[in-house]
Order: sequence, then structure tokens, then C-alpha cells
Amino acid sequence: MRILMVGDVVGRPGRKAIKENVPDLVRSQQIDLTVVNGENAAGGKGITREIAREILAAGADIITMGNHVWQQKEALTLLAREERIVRPANYPPGVPGHGLQVLKTRSGVPVAVLNLAGRVFMEALDCPFRKADELLAALAPEVRVILLDFHAEASSEKIAMGWYLDGRVSAVCGTHTHVQTADEHILPGGTAYITDVGMTGPVDSIIGVEKEAVLEKFLTGIPRRFEVATGPYQLNAVILDIDENTGRARSIQRVQNFE
Repeated sequence: MRILMVGDVVGRPGRKAIKENVPDLVRSQQIDLTVVNGENAAGGKGITREIAREILAAGADIITMGNHVWQQKEALTLLAREERIVRPANYPPGVPGHGLQVLKTRSGVPVAVLNLAGRVFMEALDCPFRKADELLAALAPEVRVILLDFHAEASSEKIAMGWYLDGRVSAVCGTHTHVQTADEHILPGGTAYITDVGMTGPVDSIIGVEKEAVLEKFLTGIPRRFEVATGPYQLNAVILDIDENTGRARSIQRVQNFE
């Protein structure tokens, strides 16, 4: 089984990258399931119903989120109704939406997609490690392919999660920093790991934002309104090759496509 996981989609340039790249990647790489992180898809913060439909129509099978999940007003109702969007599972009980979804590939193989948020340099949420234990324990035995989008800031926390879940999930793929790391590998227990999948958005930017505003903030300390940059895009992703019978990863390959 081959899985495509796409890093944080940022604004209009990121959505354009999805439309122009995902269908071709699915065909050329014989992808069975596509996971897209869409937490920055609406103007750099959050997602709307219309944008979710746009990403799903472009070839995503499921959309994962992160710390900006609630930035758009309609998120509360959208996440309560749309099963193809998962938000970090370690929000407190009673929050709309869900953090894990089991869906089937085109060949009928069940795949669990789990979304968790880190706590180091992030909002104070429930423990992602214990929440992972809880959700994995509740999965049916026939669900062997399990993917985690771990939306976290600290590399140490992401690496810790990789080792913690090694042999229990098929892949731990970090998101959030918008910078693709070059540490993709297979852990001893058969779990594919990468600290950050990267960003799908404007190349000429500072992690997706207009350079001038960010530079002025650094130079003066005065708060500035950040806007998504324009111009050519990049698409950052990984392709996972997973044994559907055992759930163990065979390989993980980084993807970098530029407009």
C-alpha cells in the first residue's frame, strides 16, 4: 500500500499546489490513500467548508488539522459534521469533531488516521502520549495500517512520539513547523518517521507569510498583521510504502515539487 501525506497547506498558493500536483502524484505513484494537513488552508489560519471541499475534490481522502483548527467561525459546525476532517484528538472531552477516523482504501483495506497536537511551546492540551494509548487500544484488530499526523513544535517531542509508538503505528509524520526535515527513516519496530513533512504554500515567504511583515516584527518588536505570501508555490509531502498485512512500513520518501 502506498500513502501520500502532504504537509501544511498554506492559503491560496498551497491550495493551487494541491490541485496541480496531487492528482498526478496519485496516478504516477499509484497512491492508495492521500492525507492532507489543511490547518492553514484558509488565509493561513484554519479551514472553511468551501476550502475543505476544494481540497477533497483535488484528491485528498482525509484532512488533518492542528493548532489553528478553530480560527474560522464555521469550524465548530464543520468539524461536527464532516467525517473526512480530523482535528487533534487530545483536545478536552466535549470538543466538536473527532481525532481519529478509520477509512478504507480503494481496494478496501482499512486505514486509521490519527491527529494529535504537541504541548511543548504549544497550547496546553491533554497528554498526546496517553491519548495515543487510549485510541490505539480501542481500534479493531483488523486495522493494521495506522497513520499519525503529530502537529507539534519541538523536534524532541516529535522524536519522542516516534520512539513511543514504534511498532504500534505504521507512520509518525510531524507537521506544524512548515520546514521539511531530512530525517525520514524506518524505526526498528517498523514505523516510518519524519520530524516534519514541511509546507505546501508560497516559496518566497517566511514559512508561508509575507517576508516584509515578519522581518519588521523581528527588527522592531512591533506586532504586525501577517498575510499569506503570493507567488510560486512548493509542495512538500512524503510517500509511505506500507505492508497492508502487518502494518509495518517498508519505506518513506520525501517529495518536493516546485511551481
